[in-house]
Amino acid sequence: MRLKTYTKDGVYLQALNLFVEMVNLGKCMADNYTYPLVFKATGEEKLVDFGRVVHGRILICGLEKDSFVMNSLLSMYMNCGKKEEGRKVFYSMWKPNVVSWNSMICGYFKNGCAKEALWIFNQMVDDEVEMDCATAVSVLPVCGYLKELEVGRRVYELVKEKGWDGEIVVGNALVDMFAKCGSMEEARLVFDGMVKRDVVTWTSLINVYILNGDLRAALRLCFLMVLEGVRPNSVTLASLLSACGESKNLMDGRCLHGWAIRQELQSDVMVETSLIDMYAKCNHFDLSFQVFKRTSRKKTVPWNAILAGCIHNRLGHEAIKLFKEMLIEGVKPDAATLKSFLPAHAIHADLQQSMNMHSYLIKSGLLSNCEIATAVVDIYSKCGSLESAHKIFNGIPNKNKDIYLWSVIIAGYGAHGHGEIAVSLFKEMVEAGVKPNEVTFTSALHACSHSGLVDEGLDLFKFMLRNHQISRQVDHYTCIVDLLGRSGRLDEAYDIIRTMPFAPSHAIWGALLGACVIHENVELGEIAAKRLFELEPENTGNYVLMAKIYSAVGRWKDAENIRRVINEIGLQKAPAQSMIQVRNM
Repeated sequence: MRLKTYTKDGVYLQALNLFVEMVNLGKCMADNYTYPLVFKATGEEKLVDFGRVVHGRILICGLEKDSFVMNSLLSMYMNCGKKEEGRKVFYSMWKPNVVSWNSMICGYFKNGCAKEALWIFNQMVDDEVEMDCATAVSVLPVCGYLKELEVGRRVYELVKEKGWDGEIVVGNALVDMFAKCGSMEEARLVFDGMVKRDVVTWTSLINVYILNGDLRAALRLCFLMVLEGVRPNSVTLASLLSACGESKNLMDGRCLHGWAIRQELQSDVMVETSLIDMYAKCNHFDLSFQVFKRTSRKKTVPWNAILAGCIHNRLGHEAIKLFKEMLIEGVKPDAATLKSFLPAHAIHADLQQSMNMHSYLIKSGLLSNCEIATAVVDIYSKCGSLESAHKIFNGIPNKNKDIYLWSVIIAGYGAHGHGEIAVSLFKEMVEAGVKPNEVTFTSALHACSHSGLVDEGLDLFKFMLRNHQISRQVDHYTCIVDLLGRSGRLDEAYDIIRTMPFAPSHAIWGALLGACVIHENVELGEIAAKRLFELEPENTGNYVLMAKIYSAVGRWKDAENIRRVINEIGLQKAPAQSMIQVRNM
């Protein structure tokens, strides 16, 4: 009885200690009611080695045919992230029941194997296993994640056929699935047809509108939710605050903050973190920091949020200072902390600070994480220490080198004028079977542009158009126009602009105008300048460049007219600035 009470109350370690004491004293033999409680506690505490020992005991006791015990054993392995051991338990079961199948679907999905979870469901259908309400609740999130709308619709038909659509938990899962599959109309239809709706139902639909970028509708729905007597919870608030941050909607974000205070939700870690993030993304880091100061500074998540806020606002030194405070206060950084914080070193390109951080990562054993290693490669590249960057890059096994790591090392060499090495790395990446993305092509084209590798750049551009289903971006055309322009092939650059599949941006026209300045081409310079004056009427730099072209070819009157226009409009050239850092100052 005490074992059941401990497990029910979530005091799992006490439950396991009691079980061990019970076995050691031999007071009573564990049975098919005891073991499921033990497996539940073991799974929650992720004590897989202990679970394996208990697994051995049930085999000795001859309980391997008890479906209740075996289902709890299966769930334990899945909760501990040991899906293969869970699978072996499933296939060793004498007669898996619907709970066994549901546990497999949930377990695979929880462990990041959504496709395998869907395969299990399809196998369940093929084997004509009688499904229950929990099956629908288990498989609908899988359909939403994989955007398998047709499978989701078949499950919906089954739900209506079995009469499960009256269950709130099923309705919530359906709303969420249709939303994630992009079927707004069907999500709203299910929502409107629900007789009972709880906070999860409302939050699911609010998230639908947020996912579709309609914050106004999401906020209206939150207001209706309150009118119906349903109190928004921390998840609802966190979703709305996150949306306010993404859209830089400070006014509504502050209103939600006030509402959270009135409802006494401001101390919930999810709400705190969302407030820190929202204020930072609205470029009000002072307010973000005020919220952070009132949080529990012993939790990692608020620290991660404030560090990410520093990076968003380009406050590299503040991020480094806060990270040191975090370590002093005994808060252990995790992978998310480092992903939030490491870009601080790239902002100021301080090599000594970067080397110190590198040493910390080696000592803490966190450099083995590929995302963190990628960030360190990026930092060293931006500090100009390409040798150190390449050393870390070479230390990562080829099978673990993803597109992000390749993109960073290619961009690093390109930014420092080593175009040949950047192109060589690009070819090496393709040969290794890694498919380049939009960012990789931009990095490689940028490298060619800054190193004057015209033919190599054109070959890459043609390769992108011919061999890859890459979405052509403004940056790609900017790089290729800049590349051709710098080399004096201005007519070719202009031809590419005229044949673009979308309207040229100010960056593209700016690249052409810059090239016209170098090669004193008045005709194309006037075309580019005219477009830039329309797109960026307040950018004095464009006027100055055009005046420079006129002066270079001796058209002094036209140059003077441009300067007169600048004065008449009242434009002022933005002053340049530089910064130096003195050690220990």
